[in-house]
Amino acid sequence: MIYELNIPQKAAPLFKGWHETMIWSCLQGIMGKIYTDNIENPACAMAVLGDFYFLAGKPNTELAQYDPQRKKFRIIVPQNDAIAACIESCYKNKAKKVTRYAIKKEPKVFDKKRLQSIVDSLSDSYELRMVDEEMFGRLVHISWCKDWVSQYSSYQAYQKYGIGAVICKDGEPVSGASSYSGYAGGIEVEIDTRKDYRRKGLASVCGAKLVLECLERGWYPSWDAQNLWSVALAEKLGYHFDRAYPAYEIDQDT
Repeated sequence: MIYELNIPQKAAPLFKGWHETMIWSCLQGIMGKIYTDNIENPACAMAVLGDFYFLAGKPNTELAQYDPQRKKFRIIVPQNDAIAACIESCYKNKAKKVTRYAIKKEPKVFDKKRLQSIVDSLSDSYELRMVDEEMFGRLVHISWCKDWVSQYSSYQAYQKYGIGAVICKDGEPVSGASSYSGYAGGIEVEIDTRKDYRRKGLASVCGAKLVLECLERGWYPSWDAQNLWSVALAEKLGYHFDRAYPAYEIDQDT
């Protein structure tokens, strides 16, 4: 049997040392859920937030295959090699092993003047604005960028645990950096640019603005990179690369 933990902190020892903010969001009861094999004395646990599933503890095939959201696509991140082997055994060709890139969490690393110079480089032909209630309502319905706000149940929840900067062209969002998720003390950054506006430096502007606004709030803008382009962008903003790690993309249509 798999159980949802009503007191998510009970699983904290299993995730000890795993510096992933989406796990923190789940353990803090702010966003996401924790699932386990035993409510009182869990031997394994899975933190679920959006498309991400983090497996910790002892390998458990039932938990590895459990999907409370019934998603066609999700990303499972194993804590160790034994869990990775369990995932591969459970999903076989439905599990695509990929490499993701962890970025160091260094709160005092940012050069505010440099970040502001990046923001100031934006052409006057664009409009840079923060995500307000009107913009939040629009983003939910735009498929390519809805992940900027989709994990938040309402604008009120976003106001409390989220923040975002969006560049608009002729009133339409074309690039942005926002919080995929939030935790006590910071956010997990989600950044993207519409395909026809890429390679124009817009993501750098949005990212720099978001970092500056987070620092003003006393929040840490945590960054985890899907690819090397994302690593390069993070480094441009002042972050430093930490390590590569494996994850599994599960596509039920495969």
